[in-house]
Amino acid sequence: MSDRLSVLKTYKLYVGGKFPRSESGRVYEVTDSKNNWLANAPLSSRKDARDAVVAARKAFGAWSGATAYNRGQILYRVAEMLEGRKAQFVREVADAEGLSKSKAADQVDATIDRWVWYAGWTDKIAQVVGGGNPVAGPYFNLSTPEPTGVVAVVAPQESSFLGLVSVLAPVIATGNTAVVVASEKSPLPALSLGEVLATSDVPGGVVNVLSGRTAEIAAPLAAHQDVNAIDLAGADDVLAKELEIAAADNLKRVLRPQPVDNWSAPPGIDRMTAFLETKTVWHPTGSLGASGSSY
Repeated sequence: MSDRLSVLKTYKLYVGGKFPRSESGRVYEVTDSKNNWLANAPLSSRKDARDAVVAARKAFGAWSGATAYNRGQILYRVAEMLEGRKAQFVREVADAEGLSKSKAADQVDATIDRWVWYAGWTDKIAQVVGGGNPVAGPYFNLSTPEPTGVVAVVAPQESSFLGLVSVLAPVIATGNTAVVVASEKSPLPALSLGEVLATSDVPGGVVNVLSGRTAEIAAPLAAHQDVNAIDLAGADDVLAKELEIAAADNLKRVLRPQPVDNWSAPPGIDRMTAFLETKTVWHPTGSLGASGSSY
């Protein structure tokens, strides 16, 4: 019999490409579906939320300015890394959601496929939602999508990995940066995803992952003047209403939670277009000159 002690993993936040503990030093117990202890997760504070927004804003310029093709390559690299750490995620998803190992493996496979799907859309979404517009006059009129900015994402509570990726991947695929509030009950897959992102080519600050009490973290994000949009996928009805009211103070885009989210269903482009703005450019033709204008 071996006397070796297991090395327990210390989960940390993922902010600005680094792994800080919560600013408050607090943690909370994470248990499995049978109430067995799994780990202590960081209990994020309002200061952690503000730090994550600063990191996301700092990263936005370079990430939104990267070519769509390059973003697709980077996202595909994340899928490669997820594939290599599949066993870890199968274990964490099984513990988090009370699934058998085979069903958890199916969930992880679907999650990796979902990430690849969105990676493939990075250089295609502009052609689908943008294009030339017919106008009555000697002008070219072109509409192109642009990312909204910093997006706060309240991750689904029950679907700890597939649901998480289903709301995060479309945000960053379109050039936004994200502050993710992980599932309060099952944060470990989200915190482990931060480790994958850090060892991929995703620049620090593009994705920031916070764990803790959902309402405590989401409230300052909804009211933060430098957060441009918020996805309420993981908020219950009461919290969603409170966050939407807070977001209205500075005219954030708000994606409301759906009555029933089947994360296993084939995705569409709605979650990408929800966080895109449309820029329209007018350019004269013929003898009007070479100058143009946009709005």
